[in-house]
Amino acid sequence: MNVILKQDVDKLGKSGDVVKVAPGYGRNFLIPRHIAVEATPGNLKITELERLAAARRDQREKSAASLVAKELVKLVVTIQRKSGEGGTLYGSVTALDIADFLITHKIDIDKRKIQLEDPIKAIGEYQVPVRLHREVTVPLRVVVEAEPEPVTG
Repeated sequence: MNVILKQDVDKLGKSGDVVKVAPGYGRNFLIPRHIAVEATPGNLKITELERLAAARRDQREKSAASLVAKELVKLVVTIQRKSGEGGTLYGSVTALDIADFLITHKIDIDKRKIQLEDPIKAIGEYQVPVRLHREVTVPLRVVVEAEPEPVTG
């Protein structure tokens, strides 16, 4: 029995693939759970149209991500935090802090796209990768500075 997979299945195939499976596996497991549909000529046409639409949507998202990437390359994120001796911070700089800084510069990026391995805990300059699309990743310069001491007098 041939079926069209609606989602990725380990050791069987990816979404949109036409695969040959045992009739019982297809009828009793894959089709009732909406993991696959039977590979009829009509379903094959629908799947092809969905694949083309997804490819167009992916191309639009990639070009939009490239435009944002050009803006991010020019930008330097400067964040000031209170720090102790030796340049260690009281607290840390997280992906949320970087995303908030970008929003103030009219660039709206989800904090999950900022791939900060661990929170920044020291003063300095860092390169933080931002994954805008699965094919578009751009390095973002992040500079963490010490907050100026208040003048008392």
